[in-house]
Amino acid sequence: MPSEPTVFVVDDDPAVRDSLRWLLQSVDLAVETFATGEEFLRAYDPARPGCLVLDVRMPGMSGLRLQDELAAHGITLPIIILTGYAEVQTAVRAMKTGAFDFIEKPYSDEQLLDRIHHAIETDRRGREADGLRAEVAARFALLTPREREVMELVTAGKANKVIAAELGLSPKTVEVHRAAVMDKMGADSVAKLVRLELLLRPDKGTPAV
Repeated sequence: MPSEPTVFVVDDDPAVRDSLRWLLQSVDLAVETFATGEEFLRAYDPARPGCLVLDVRMPGMSGLRLQDELAAHGITLPIIILTGYAEVQTAVRAMKTGAFDFIEKPYSDEQLLDRIHHAIETDRRGREADGLRAEVAARFALLTPREREVMELVTAGKANKVIAAELGLSPKTVEVHRAAVMDKMGADSVAKLVRLELLLRPDKGTPAV
């Protein structure tokens, strides 16, 4: 995955595209501009980090339609909506369906840059979390069915003797399975094992590991 974040600008106005390109390059941000949503969709690789600056009203595919298309493909690139006064309610609806932020025109360069930097950092953290989840899931896939049962009971806070009774095993066998779980999951404590287990449940967020 490329390490350099890129600001992708989609706006049908060439003057706006040129202005934003100059602004972003002036603070050493990589930028790519597109005149239409369709053009952006054809070119964008979801592995590329950064954020999307998007005009809400464009001929052809609107900004909201582009947002829907990205969501339908599971693309979570943070989207900053550029909107006029009369379109604020539309932008608010866009945020409720996943947009990162919206900026009302006219806006200051400082305001836009601040939100872009925030969006890029949010994207970076999200990609790190996704990578960590994938790594933990790969470790979890190495566990045998019995080891998964033991892990579930260990992370529930149950002692070896209790686990042995519930699974019909000897305490010594539980110890062996427990050691295998800790080794395969890369956990050096029950607390860390619990945090790793939480990563496997999307509804629980992303705990620090």
